[in-house]
This record gives sequence, structure tokens and C-alpha cells, in this order.
Amino acid sequence: MKFKSLTSAFLAFALSAVALTGCNSSSNSTSTNSSSTKTESSSTTEKIVIKVGATSTPHGEILEYIKGDIAEQGYDLQITIYDDYVLPNKALADGELDANYFQHTPYLNSYNKSNGTELVSAASIHYEPFGLYGNGVDSVKNVAAGASIVIPADDSNETRALLLLAQEGLITLPEGANAVDGVTTLDIVDNHGYKITAVQADTVAAQFNNSDKGSLAVINGNYALAAGLNANDALAVEDASGSAAQTYANIIAVKKGEENSDKTQALVNALKTDKVKKYIEDTYKGAVIAIF
Repeated sequence: MKFKSLTSAFLAFALSAVALTGCNSSSNSTSTNSSSTKTESSSTTEKIVIKVGATSTPHGEILEYIKGDIAEQGYDLQITIYDDYVLPNKALADGELDANYFQHTPYLNSYNKSNGTELVSAASIHYEPFGLYGNGVDSVKNVAAGASIVIPADDSNETRALLLLAQEGLITLPEGANAVDGVTTLDIVDNHGYKITAVQADTVAAQFNNSDKGSLAVINGNYALAAGLNANDALAVEDASGSAAQTYANIIAVKKGEENSDKTQALVNALKTDKVKKYIEDTYKGAVIAIF
């Protein structure tokens, strides 16, 4: 009887130990799974995507520069590069992009008027002075009689190019000619014997590079950069301290009503910093000028 009693006690003790071990194991397992789930949830948190269209230089490069900064704010900046001035506005109007960064307000207004779209400026970021370049010509006063001059043909940029030529005395425009009202080659009062041809903006640099000695071209800042042309070598540039800097500032464009959205403000705030301003100064050395 005594032996039987001891055996029963031993069995009871063993069963209790197993039960306790089982509870502890279950508790640890639950705690571990909870921690694992929390970690996994944290690591898979998705960033909010911002899709922005841009031309490659300098716009795409500037956007690439801020990708890390904007990622820290919880956004994934996805950049689509375009090589013309039409498709990025179409993509924005069609909802394929959240914003684009390649143009100034006069061009945007012209696009809206021609296409019935409602795209607006959310912020001005930088200014690219137009440059007058000469093939084998070292100054405006040495431009030969009858020289060919190629300029961009789209509305606002044609106006801008003609105003620069008039600024340098190479052509005469009607009195009061201005950027707001616009001018075309048909408005030239006196071409002073020069052969002025307006072509698609993204082809001006290529045509200039293949031109005869003595030829000139007025080239958009971004296309000049992409073609390896240095603003310091231009025969003349627009005055960055004048009204042109504001009129032709390159902007972040969005659909009307999206100017103050979280995505738009995150993008604008990431661009308008002293860090970006210094990057622009150091990288483009006067060919691009921050305007914020």
C-alpha cells in the first residue's frame, strides 16, 4: 500500500510538470509569432507612389537627386523620361502621371488652349536661360551677313528665341513685342538679311551641331545641356535677373485641383530646399538657376 501510494504521488507530480511545460511552450510560441507578425507588417509597409514625367536634363537628374529624401517621407518617386514636349502633358491629362516637370507656364497655357486641358502650375522650381550659340562665331558682332539662324518652333519658345535675337540686334520686331502676346517669324519687321528657320525644339541642337561654319542657333537650356553645350560659351543669354526668369521658370505641373494634394506638396517641398539649390548651382554652373 505504501509503495502504491508513492507511485501514485510520483505520477501526479510528473503529469503536473508536463502540463506546466506545455503551457510555457504555448505562451512562448504565441509571443514569438506575434513579434514575427509585427516585424513582417512593418517591413512590408508600402510607400505611396508619385509618378512624375520629365525631360532628362536637368529635370530628370534633379528628380533623381531627391529620390532618397522623398523616400524618407514615405513616398516612392517614379520618374518617366520623355524626349519631347507633348507626351508628358498628354500623360498628365490622361491620368498616367501625378505631375510633370519640364516646361514653363507660357508653354503650359499654350498647350491647354490647343488641347482643351486643365493643367496648372503647382510651383516654380528653376529657370534655364535661353542661349544663342554660334558655330565658329565668337561674338554677335562677328556674325556674317546672310547667316542661318535656327530657332525652336513651338509657340512660347519661338517667341522667346525671337526676343533674344531682337535683344542682340539681329532682328527687328514690332514695337511692344512681348512674351505674353507672343510673336512668330511672320512678325519679324526686319531680319537684317539673316535666314531664320523655326524647327521642332528637340531638333535644334542636332541641326546646329551639323550646321555650316558661321551658323547660329537659339537653344533651350535643357537641350543645350543634353547636347554638351556650355552656357558660358553662348554668344548671348537671357538676363536671369529680368522678367523672363519669372515668365519662363520651369514648373511642377499637375491637374487642376491637385495643387495642394499630399503628393504634390511632398514633391514640391522635396525640391524647394537649400540642398537642391546647391546641387543645381554646382552641377549646371549657370545653365540652370534655382528660382525659389
